Amino acid sequence: MRTGFSQWLRVAVLCCLPLGFLWAEEQPKKGTVEPIAFGDMDQWVVREIHESGIIGGQTKKLYELGPKETIVGNEPYSNRGGSPWGNSNVLAKVAGIVKTNNSVYAEARGAGQCARLETHYESVKVLGLVNIEVIAAGSVFLGSVREPITGTKNAEANIQSGIPFTKRPAAVRFDYKIKAMPEKNRIRSTGFSRKSTVAGQDSMAVILYLQKRWEDKQGNVYAKRVGTMVQRFTKSTDWVNEATFPIHYGDIRSHTDYQPYMRLQVETRYTVNSKGASVPIQEIGWAEADEQPTHLILQFVSSHGGAYVGTPGNTFWIDNVALIY
Repeated sequence: MRTGFSQWLRVAVLCCLPLGFLWAEEQPKKGTVEPIAFGDMDQWVVREIHESGIIGGQTKKLYELGPKETIVGNEPYSNRGGSPWGNSNVLAKVAGIVKTNNSVYAEARGAGQCARLETHYESVKVLGLVNIEVIAAGSVFLGSVREPITGTKNAEANIQSGIPFTKRPAAVRFDYKIKAMPEKNRIRSTGFSRKSTVAGQDSMAVILYLQKRWEDKQGNVYAKRVGTMVQRFTKSTDWVNEATFPIHYGDIRSHTDYQPYMRLQVETRYTVNSKGASVPIQEIGWAEADEQPTHLILQFVSSHGGAYVGTPGNTFWIDNVALIY
């Protein structure tokens, strides 16, 4: 039984990884500030999910960016009202057992709301005993999640990363606040083995890629990187409003701001091809600096390093996400 519950929780947490739509339009005029739909973080769908009795039978609230609505019941979720956002709050159902992961929350800010992303331990209790603890990070991204998560094998394939997008913004802008934990190293906790230390301080991250994608006859999807912006944060700060980070185009390996974590294919991301199958996006090269993208990837995450790695307590607040031209 322990193994089954471990697998089941692993599925829920895998969707914390490290991923409505912006339609192709003419390039906006220079200086235009274009908010991303629902990027003001003021509208949320609230889902009330009842977990299986054998693990406590709690009712959990999951928050999704979309038109204000409350959904009661263990229903799989898909993006509503044109919202382009997915997140790491997911519903898993494995061997008839229902479990959620909850690491993104709506929080009041002034007259509106913002998003709060947290890294935490997700625990499973069976008959009052703690079986496993897994590190789960909070993530909000442009894309969607296919629910329910039903197995541990290749669970990342349930995340569709990025949205169709053909513009060439100069920068991304957002408000943020950070609570960074002081630990000098991160923790890896998978639920399958002992906790271990991962060298290097944790960080919050914002990842933006503009890609030019295409599909071959077999349904494989390839991409070239058109634009890049990756920003990591390691220090606590109060609200920083209208923080603006430039997007660099073309092959940026000789750029003064280039870091190894900006390289191609840092991690495997997935999309749905024309045949309806979830396939990896094979990022095979750098595009010319003047090429037009086909897709936009934008992700905010409260820890870096992949699944099960992070520092519990790290918290990343975000608000008012927009693109600058």
